[in-house]
Amino acid sequence: MLRTEGSQIVDPSGNPVLLRGCAKYNIYTIIDLHALPGGQNQDWHSDNPTGYAAFWDHRHFQDRAVNLWENIAERYKDNTWVAGYNPMNEPADSEWTRLLAFYDRLVPAIRKVDPDHILFMEGNTFSMDFTGFETVFPNSVYAVHDYCGFGFPNRIGRYQGLKEQDEYIRRMYDRKVSFMKKHNVPIWNGEFGPIYEREEYNPDWKVHNDERYDMLDRQLAIYSSESIAWSIWAYKDVNVMGMTYVSPDSAWLKLLGPMIQKKRDLAVDSWAYDDAHLQEGLFGPLHKWFEDNVPEQYSKKYPWQWRMHMHVFRGIRGITLAEYMIPEWADYFKDKSFEELDELAASWKYENCVQRERLNEVLGLYAPMKASDKRLDGKVIQPIADEAKQDPLSVKKSISGTGVFELAPDEKKVHRQTAVATPQKTEQGPYTDFTFCKMMHRKSQAFLKGR
Repeated sequence: MLRTEGSQIVDPSGNPVLLRGCAKYNIYTIIDLHALPGGQNQDWHSDNPTGYAAFWDHRHFQDRAVNLWENIAERYKDNTWVAGYNPMNEPADSEWTRLLAFYDRLVPAIRKVDPDHILFMEGNTFSMDFTGFETVFPNSVYAVHDYCGFGFPNRIGRYQGLKEQDEYIRRMYDRKVSFMKKHNVPIWNGEFGPIYEREEYNPDWKVHNDERYDMLDRQLAIYSSESIAWSIWAYKDVNVMGMTYVSPDSAWLKLLGPMIQKKRDLAVDSWAYDDAHLQEGLFGPLHKWFEDNVPEQYSKKYPWQWRMHMHVFRGIRGITLAEYMIPEWADYFKDKSFEELDELAASWKYENCVQRERLNEVLGLYAPMKASDKRLDGKVIQPIADEAKQDPLSVKKSISGTGVFELAPDEKKVHRQTAVATPQKTEQGPYTDFTFCKMMHRKSQAFLKGR
């Protein structure tokens, strides 16, 4: 039986078990801190139930993150099956400079303990933007997340292999990796991949999935031609986008199927939701009400790529409704015996899961492929020749809608000046003077309200 001893998970003999399974099978591991204290971004995957990324405003959250990484580095500094550390997943700092200042603090703290392991450093705004990055840390790889809106339902349209769609895919990628190319540093695409439709939900599921596989093929051809490292998201899930997924006959889905269906019907999941059926008479009028009452010049709110409807969704369904549903979800496990819980957990064993065969075939094809491979001939979307000469404000938008995985060119230009400001370290921590004043304003307002 496993138990805890201090901060370690150990077996009956007291031997640490964390990551031992990966090393046993010669699998390298990148240790990723996916959710930091206070939330390093505004979204659900940083365990953020508020939409406010408190990590950036409070020194004690940052202190705890540094301390945690010092301990992780101490634990794994001599482990040769750990490829490296990914200190922060998808940071999203509205001030831009606080992320840079935190990296300037965190990297030396880790290096003091462990000078050898690779650091995988992510860009701002969900690892999509390196605007303002100038420092290149030694022994580091820079990581992007290259999700594309064509791979998600009702985002920017369906992928049809059109010239303007291919140009969008290429432009999105090139924009994300420009910092790495400028400084000639390694690139890791740490997350990408589409959502897959299911037969029970969509009668045209196969057509939609074929389109998304075609889009994925175009992305992978770019990565191979550029010789970058990549890892797909995700390995295992409940038949959303994983390489493997829980079987429909599993104890897990037999128990939780009704709840999963309810989440889908309410479009409450921030990641894979399709809310087209909720627009007429409900969210459509609500979105219009917001648009009619918020002047255009005030309609932009960080994260910039979330348009107003995304902020509305996040607040109403993704936070408020989702929080109400947590106890309902938990009650499915109420009064279960250890034997029943073990059976539920066994649903996730590799041998009990279903393989997403076509996805795995595509990944298996491209994983060993080199830039010189003849199979890439005619498949690689070439860089946009006049991209560097274009005024971002004049780029014609030929894609229907705007994806949540790309920063609009005009917004990048507007906010670029903030990104290159020099962070001023104060006794309060790595804040800019403006950030510190804003934080004190919030505190004073809270104090006055509580009087």
